[in-house]
Amino acid sequence: MPKVKYLNANNTPMGKTLKEHRDRHLHRRRKKRDYSYIIPSQPAKLDYLTDNREDVTITWVGHSTFLVQYAGLNILTDPIWAKRMGVGKRLSEPGIPIEKVPPVDLILISHSHYDHMHIASIRRLQNPKTQVIVPVGLKKKLARKQIGRCIELSWWEDVVVEGVKITFVPTQHWTRRTLFDANTSHWGGFVLEPAEAARVVPGKVVNPPEHSRYEPHAAPSSIDSADKAKCGRWDDTLNANVSADGTPLPPTIYFAGDSGYFAGFREIGDRFRIHITMMPIGAYEPEWFMGPQHMNPEQALQAFRDVGAEVMIPMHYGTFKLSDDTAEEALARLEAERLRTGTSRDCIKLMIHGETMIVHAQQKVIET
Repeated sequence: MPKVKYLNANNTPMGKTLKEHRDRHLHRRRKKRDYSYIIPSQPAKLDYLTDNREDVTITWVGHSTFLVQYAGLNILTDPIWAKRMGVGKRLSEPGIPIEKVPPVDLILISHSHYDHMHIASIRRLQNPKTQVIVPVGLKKKLARKQIGRCIELSWWEDVVVEGVKITFVPTQHWTRRTLFDANTSHWGGFVLEPAEAARVVPGKVVNPPEHSRYEPHAAPSSIDSADKAKCGRWDDTLNANVSADGTPLPPTIYFAGDSGYFAGFREIGDRFRIHITMMPIGAYEPEWFMGPQHMNPEQALQAFRDVGAEVMIPMHYGTFKLSDDTAEEALARLEAERLRTGTSRDCIKLMIHGETMIVHAQQKVIET
């Protein structure tokens, strides 16, 4: 029976010719890069993170790996503690040592590429109660690796785990683990929201002017300014998640996985009221080769605006040498685009490895 092959929403192809692969190899040999800049790190708040069951927190471990504490659950995104990726060494140590990670309730896998799904890390982190949520087509592959308790989701499908609604949303990407399994499982991102949150009222989206997708919004002087417009495109009456009786609930968090820039970000923003997003900004050089599958920093900032989030946490840079760009270049381009578009500095939260951002139900950053 032929294997199921998964596609992008707009059928954007990801395959490259032998000539394109050769040209990229020649480009890498000719272009010297300075990888001396290392993302700073700090000791993680391990005692606090181990005991915490109330605060919403986001801790950057590195690359696309975050420990998200949400509604009492310890959630890991794309866990990878590998010391090497292919022939290259990890550029910096993980923000939390793997043996110090609090007991994991949920593992979210965006797709099966090696820098997002590291089998040894998953085995080490999984306990008898850990639930793994993966894209459709991946459950059997993990079962062959003796990793169970998997739930598969297709795009726009969701599952509720202990009061947290997890929705699998589209990205523009591809995947492969071997020479023979290209695109036999899907790829995507995840939206986390309280299952009891009141749904968004249709027609309340404030769209940017048609003549400029980069039109800046009025920006608050601090993230918790209640009397000023936020970084995203929702009006002020809809900023906080609330229950049916008006009780404040945790913010909606969007983990974007790995993606090229595509129109789907706008649709995600139309379907969800997103407060915080982790958005990839690296592995884009050379852009003629990497463009369909990885955003450059300018595109990542536009994607952030498309989904209408209030805070963007950049990720997917500076941990492994996956392409020709460097962390220093990615951050410089992101800052230049922030200035060009008039985006408030408060809208972009640059984290260092081991850093924890703590938020309450009204999306106020109370400690980092």
